[in-house]
Parts: sequence; structure tokens; C-alpha cells
Amino acid sequence: MATPTDQHTATPLPAEFADLAPFSDWILPTEPERYAKRLASTMAEMQDLYDTVFPRLDAALAYIERFDWHDLPDEARALFHLLQSLVMVSFPVEVWKQPRVPDSGAAYLDLIDEPVV
Repeated sequence: MATPTDQHTATPLPAEFADLAPFSDWILPTEPERYAKRLASTMAEMQDLYDTVFPRLDAALAYIERFDWHDLPDEARALFHLLQSLVMVSFPVEVWKQPRVPDSGAAYLDLIDEPVV
């Protein structure tokens, strides 16, 4: 199972989602950080994240949707970033069975602007 790192444990998850705390190292605020984490992770690590967080997706979204988008509490924002990491690993887990996009070589796309969360 994943273990939290000191770098990304400053904001805890909501109490209702404390069971997801072992994945705190996936609470990353930007797409480049999430992509780098995906590339640095094993398929077993991504599968563990996917298998644990995906069943909680509906409950997590319902929790986040209770708040105004522009005024998310830090705990809800942390949960949202964890869900963004779930999305980041979904294709590698469900389709590609590898962290990188198949047959893409060294291709990389930087986002110029990200949604404000």
C-alpha cells in the first residue's frame, strides 16, 4: 500500500475519507506533478490507488459538491486533488497497463493554464 510523504501531508483529508490517507503522496495540486508521479510509480502502486479510491469516488464527489467551488475548505481541496490523481492513473490502469502512453516516445505536453481549484 502507498505511504504518505512529508511533502504532501500538511493538509489532511476530511475525516470521512481518513482511510485514504495512505495515498497522501498523490495529493498533488498541479497536472505536471501528477504526471511526474504517475511516471515515477509502478503499476502496482497505481493499481492500489485505483482499487482503493475508485470505489469512494461517488462519496468523494458528493462531499466536494457540498461546498462552493471558489471557497473549498483545504480538506475538500486535498480530496479533489486526490481524485485528480485517480483520473491521472485511470488510463494506465484500465487500458494501457503501463504508466506511459503507448507508442508516444518522448512526447510530453505541458499545460499552459490549469483550472483554478
